[in-house]
Amino acid sequence: MNEVMSPEKPFNLLDDTIRFKVTRKTILTIFNVPQIFTMLPFFRNIRKSLIDDNRLWKYSKYAIGEILLVVIGILIALQINNWNESRKLRSSEIQVCKNLRRQLQEDAGIIESNVQFNKTYWDQYKIALGILETEDQSKADTIAKMATNLMEFSDFHQQRNLYTSLVNSGEVQLITNNDIISSLQHLDETYVYINKVEEAHFQIITLIYQDLYKIIVLNPPRPIDPDALFDHPIQNHFILSIDLCKEKDEVYRRALDRIQRIVDMLDSEIEMKSL
Repeated sequence: MNEVMSPEKPFNLLDDTIRFKVTRKTILTIFNVPQIFTMLPFFRNIRKSLIDDNRLWKYSKYAIGEILLVVIGILIALQINNWNESRKLRSSEIQVCKNLRRQLQEDAGIIESNVQFNKTYWDQYKIALGILETEDQSKADTIAKMATNLMEFSDFHQQRNLYTSLVNSGEVQLITNNDIISSLQHLDETYVYINKVEEAHFQIITLIYQDLYKIIVLNPPRPIDPDALFDHPIQNHFILSIDLCKEKDEVYRRALDRIQRIVDMLDSEIEMKSL
Protein backbone atom coordinates (compact mmCIF):
# COMPACT_ATOMS: atom_id res chain seq x y z
CA MET A 1 0.00 0.00 0.00
CA ASN A 2 1.26 3.45 -0.87
CA GLU A 3 2.00 5.66 2.09
CA VAL A 4 0.24 9.05 2.09
CA MET A 5 2.72 11.86 2.65
CA SER A 6 1.81 14.33 5.39
CA PRO A 7 2.43 18.07 4.75
CA GLU A 8 5.73 18.07 6.58
CA LYS A 9 6.73 14.39 6.32
CA PRO A 10 10.05 14.00 4.49
CA PHE A 11 10.45 11.67 1.54
CA ASN A 12 13.57 10.49 -0.24
CA LEU A 13 14.90 11.35 -3.68
CA LEU A 14 17.54 8.75 -4.49
CA ASP A 15 20.53 9.41 -6.67
CA ASP A 16 23.40 7.07 -7.47
CA THR A 17 25.55 8.81 -4.89
CA ILE A 18 23.43 11.28 -2.86
CA ARG A 19 20.21 10.98 -0.81
CA PHE A 20 18.15 14.14 -0.42
CA LYS A 21 15.70 14.86 2.42
CA VAL A 22 12.96 17.06 0.97
CA THR A 23 9.89 18.39 2.74
CA ARG A 24 6.78 20.03 1.30
CA LYS A 25 8.07 23.40 2.53
CA THR A 26 11.42 22.80 0.78
CA ILE A 27 9.66 22.06 -2.53
CA LEU A 28 7.70 25.32 -2.27
CA THR A 29 10.94 27.20 -1.65
CA ILE A 30 12.83 25.51 -4.50
CA PHE A 31 10.16 26.26 -7.07
CA ASN A 32 9.57 29.80 -5.75
CA VAL A 33 5.86 29.25 -5.14
CA PRO A 34 4.29 32.35 -3.56
CA GLN A 35 3.93 31.91 0.15
CA ILE A 36 0.24 32.69 0.04
CA PHE A 37 -0.38 29.23 -1.42
CA THR A 38 1.07 27.65 1.74
CA MET A 39 -1.88 29.20 3.57
CA LEU A 40 -4.44 27.17 1.58
CA PRO A 41 -4.49 24.24 4.10
CA PHE A 42 -5.36 26.81 6.77
CA PHE A 43 -8.37 27.94 4.75
CA ARG A 44 -9.44 24.34 4.12
CA ASN A 45 -9.51 23.66 7.83
CA ILE A 46 -11.66 26.75 8.43
CA ARG A 47 -13.99 25.75 5.57
CA LYS A 48 -14.43 22.22 6.96
CA SER A 49 -15.16 23.59 10.42
CA LEU A 50 -17.75 26.03 9.12
CA ILE A 51 -19.49 23.38 7.01
CA ASP A 52 -19.57 20.98 9.95
CA ASP A 53 -21.14 23.71 12.11
CA ASN A 54 -23.69 24.45 9.35
CA ARG A 55 -22.58 28.12 9.11
CA LEU A 56 -22.91 28.52 5.34
CA TRP A 57 -22.75 32.33 5.27
CA LYS A 58 -19.46 32.47 7.12
CA TYR A 59 -18.15 29.65 4.96
CA SER A 60 -19.10 31.61 1.85
CA LYS A 61 -17.16 34.65 3.04
CA TYR A 62 -14.10 32.55 3.73
CA ALA A 63 -14.44 30.84 0.34
CA ILE A 64 -14.62 34.19 -1.41
CA GLY A 65 -11.59 35.38 0.53
CA GLU A 66 -9.67 32.27 -0.45
CA ILE A 67 -10.53 32.80 -4.14
CA LEU A 68 -9.56 36.46 -3.97
CA LEU A 69 -6.25 35.57 -2.38
CA VAL A 70 -5.46 33.13 -5.18
CA VAL A 71 -6.50 35.65 -7.84
CA ILE A 72 -4.34 38.36 -6.25
CA GLY A 73 -1.40 35.97 -6.18
CA ILE A 74 -1.84 35.18 -9.87
CA LEU A 75 -2.12 38.88 -10.76
CA ILE A 76 1.03 39.67 -8.81
CA ALA A 77 2.87 36.86 -10.61
CA LEU A 78 1.66 38.14 -13.99
CA GLN A 79 2.70 41.68 -13.11
CA ILE A 80 6.18 40.51 -12.15
CA ASN A 81 6.42 38.55 -15.40
CA ASN A 82 5.30 41.60 -17.41
CA TRP A 83 7.86 43.76 -15.61
CA ASN A 84 10.62 41.28 -16.45
CA GLU A 85 9.57 41.20 -20.11
CA SER A 86 9.49 45.00 -20.27
CA ARG A 87 12.95 45.16 -18.73
CA LYS A 88 14.30 42.71 -21.33
CA LEU A 89 12.73 44.67 -24.20
CA ARG A 90 14.13 47.92 -22.82
CA SER A 91 17.59 46.38 -22.57
CA SER A 92 17.34 45.11 -26.16
CA GLU A 93 16.24 48.54 -27.39
CA ILE A 94 19.20 50.19 -25.67
CA GLN A 95 21.58 47.75 -27.36
CA VAL A 96 20.01 48.40 -30.79
CA CYS A 97 20.33 52.15 -30.24
CA LYS A 98 23.98 51.79 -29.25
CA ASN A 99 24.72 49.72 -32.36
CA LEU A 100 22.99 52.29 -34.55
CA ARG A 101 24.94 55.12 -32.95
CA ARG A 102 28.23 53.30 -33.58
CA GLN A 103 27.38 52.65 -37.24
CA LEU A 104 26.29 56.25 -37.76
CA GLN A 105 29.44 57.61 -36.18
CA GLU A 106 31.52 55.39 -38.49
CA ASP A 107 29.58 56.73 -41.48
CA ALA A 108 30.07 60.29 -40.28
CA GLY A 109 33.83 59.78 -40.07
CA ILE A 110 33.96 58.46 -43.65
CA ILE A 111 31.78 61.28 -44.97
CA GLU A 112 33.90 63.93 -43.23
CA SER A 113 37.00 62.51 -44.94
CA ASN A 114 35.18 62.68 -48.27
CA VAL A 115 34.18 66.30 -47.59
CA GLN A 116 37.84 67.25 -47.14
CA PHE A 117 38.98 65.22 -50.15
CA ASN A 118 36.26 66.70 -52.33
CA LYS A 119 37.00 70.26 -51.19
CA THR A 120 40.73 69.92 -51.96
CA TYR A 121 40.10 69.19 -55.63
CA TRP A 122 37.11 71.52 -55.83
CA ASP A 123 39.41 74.41 -54.89
CA GLN A 124 41.98 73.29 -57.48
CA TYR A 125 39.38 73.13 -60.23
CA LYS A 126 38.26 76.70 -59.48
CA ILE A 127 41.86 77.95 -59.67
CA ALA A 128 42.41 76.09 -62.94
CA LEU A 129 39.25 77.55 -64.45
CA GLY A 130 40.43 81.05 -63.56
CA ILE A 131 43.74 80.42 -65.38
CA LEU A 132 41.94 79.02 -68.44
CA GLU A 133 39.68 82.06 -68.61
CA THR A 134 42.74 84.35 -68.76
CA GLU A 135 44.18 82.17 -71.56
CA ASP A 136 47.63 82.51 -70.00
CA GLN A 137 49.46 79.69 -71.83
CA SER A 138 52.63 80.33 -69.83
CA LYS A 139 50.86 78.32 -67.14
CA ALA A 140 50.17 75.38 -69.42
CA ASP A 141 52.21 73.02 -67.25
CA THR A 142 50.17 74.03 -64.20
CA ILE A 143 46.92 73.44 -66.10
CA ALA A 144 48.20 70.05 -67.28
CA LYS A 145 48.84 68.97 -63.67
CA MET A 146 45.44 70.26 -62.52
CA ALA A 147 43.72 68.62 -65.48
CA THR A 148 45.02 65.20 -64.46
CA ASN A 149 43.34 65.78 -61.08
CA LEU A 150 40.01 65.90 -62.90
CA MET A 151 40.14 62.11 -62.64
CA GLU A 152 40.16 62.28 -58.83
CA PHE A 153 36.84 62.08 -57.01
CA SER A 154 35.48 61.38 -53.54
CA ASP A 155 33.58 58.12 -53.15
CA PHE A 156 31.49 57.39 -50.07
CA HIS A 157 29.57 54.67 -51.95
CA GLN A 158 27.49 53.53 -49.00
CA GLN A 159 25.77 50.23 -49.69
CA ARG A 160 24.50 49.69 -46.15
CA ASN A 161 20.83 50.57 -45.75
CA LEU A 162 20.33 51.10 -42.03
CA TYR A 163 16.53 51.22 -42.03
CA THR A 164 16.13 48.20 -44.32
CA SER A 165 18.63 46.26 -42.21
CA LEU A 166 16.57 47.00 -39.10
CA VAL A 167 13.39 45.84 -40.83
CA ASN A 168 14.97 42.65 -42.14
CA SER A 169 16.40 41.77 -38.72
CA GLY A 170 13.15 42.64 -36.92
CA GLU A 171 15.01 45.06 -34.66
CA VAL A 172 12.94 47.98 -35.94
CA GLN A 173 10.12 46.74 -33.69
CA LEU A 174 12.32 47.34 -30.65
CA ILE A 175 12.66 51.08 -31.38
CA THR A 176 9.78 52.91 -29.72
CA ASN A 177 10.77 56.40 -30.90
CA ASN A 178 9.11 56.90 -34.29
CA ASP A 179 11.18 60.04 -34.95
CA ILE A 180 14.33 57.89 -35.00
CA ILE A 181 12.78 55.48 -37.50
CA SER A 182 11.58 58.31 -39.74
CA SER A 183 14.99 60.02 -39.61
CA LEU A 184 16.74 56.77 -40.56
CA GLN A 185 14.49 56.48 -43.61
CA HIS A 186 15.41 60.02 -44.68
CA LEU A 187 19.09 59.30 -44.12
CA ASP A 188 18.91 56.21 -46.32
CA GLU A 189 17.36 58.34 -49.05
CA THR A 190 20.28 60.74 -48.71
CA TYR A 191 22.74 57.85 -49.00
CA VAL A 192 21.02 56.71 -52.21
CA TYR A 193 21.33 60.20 -53.67
CA ILE A 194 25.02 60.39 -52.70
CA ASN A 195 25.66 57.12 -54.52
CA LYS A 196 23.89 58.42 -57.64
CA VAL A 197 25.94 61.63 -57.69
CA GLU A 198 29.17 59.68 -57.21
CA GLU A 199 28.25 57.27 -60.01
CA ALA A 200 27.51 60.21 -62.32
CA HIS A 201 30.88 61.74 -61.42
CA PHE A 202 32.68 58.49 -62.25
CA GLN A 203 30.96 58.26 -65.63
CA ILE A 204 31.96 61.84 -66.44
CA ILE A 205 35.58 61.06 -65.49
CA THR A 206 35.68 58.33 -68.14
CA LEU A 207 34.66 60.94 -70.73
CA ILE A 208 37.23 63.44 -69.45
CA TYR A 209 39.99 60.85 -69.75
CA GLN A 210 39.20 60.29 -73.42
CA ASP A 211 39.87 64.00 -74.09
CA LEU A 212 42.85 64.44 -71.77
CA TYR A 213 45.06 61.61 -72.97
CA LYS A 214 45.09 63.17 -76.45
CA ILE A 215 46.49 66.54 -75.33
CA ILE A 216 48.36 65.73 -72.07
CA VAL A 217 51.09 63.31 -71.08
CA LEU A 218 49.60 61.93 -67.90
CA ASN A 219 52.79 60.80 -66.15
CA PRO A 220 54.46 63.11 -65.46
CA PRO A 221 51.77 65.63 -66.43
CA ARG A 222 52.77 67.97 -69.28
CA PRO A 223 50.88 69.41 -72.24
CA ILE A 224 51.15 67.92 -75.72
CA ASP A 225 48.95 70.54 -77.36
CA PRO A 226 48.75 73.78 -75.29
CA ASP A 227 46.21 75.34 -77.65
CA ALA A 228 43.85 72.40 -77.20
CA LEU A 229 44.47 72.51 -73.44
CA PHE A 230 43.05 76.04 -73.30
CA ASP A 231 40.16 75.26 -75.63
CA HIS A 232 36.50 75.16 -74.56
CA PRO A 233 36.16 71.36 -74.07
CA ILE A 234 38.73 71.37 -71.25
CA GLN A 235 37.15 74.46 -69.70
CA ASN A 236 33.79 72.69 -69.81
CA HIS A 237 35.28 69.68 -68.03
CA PHE A 238 36.48 71.94 -65.21
CA ILE A 239 33.11 73.71 -65.02
CA LEU A 240 31.24 70.40 -64.84
CA SER A 241 33.63 69.02 -62.22
CA ILE A 242 33.20 72.18 -60.12
CA ASP A 243 29.42 71.76 -60.22
CA LEU A 244 29.71 68.09 -59.25
CA CYS A 245 32.03 68.89 -56.35
CA LYS A 246 29.61 71.55 -55.14
CA GLU A 247 26.66 69.15 -55.31
CA LYS A 248 28.60 66.45 -53.50
CA ASP A 249 29.67 68.88 -50.78
CA GLU A 250 26.07 69.88 -50.17
CA VAL A 251 24.75 66.31 -50.00
CA TYR A 252 27.65 65.16 -47.80
CA ARG A 253 26.92 67.94 -45.33
CA ARG A 254 23.21 67.20 -45.46
CA ALA A 255 23.97 63.60 -44.52
CA LEU A 256 26.23 64.74 -41.67
CA ASP A 257 23.48 66.99 -40.30
CA ARG A 258 20.97 64.14 -40.39
CA ILE A 259 23.42 61.74 -38.78
CA GLN A 260 24.07 64.21 -35.96
CA ARG A 261 20.34 64.66 -35.32
CA ILE A 262 19.81 60.92 -35.18
CA VAL A 263 22.81 60.41 -32.88
CA ASP A 264 21.42 63.10 -30.55
CA MET A 265 18.05 61.33 -30.47
CA LEU A 266 19.73 57.98 -29.84
CA ASP A 267 21.75 59.45 -26.97
CA SER A 268 18.58 60.85 -25.38
CA GLU A 269 16.77 57.52 -25.86
CA ILE A 270 19.63 55.53 -24.33
CA GLU A 271 19.83 57.88 -21.36
CA MET A 272 16.06 57.76 -20.78
CA LYS A 273 15.78 53.98 -21.12
CA SER A 274 18.77 53.45 -18.81
CA LEU A 275 17.09 55.19 -15.86
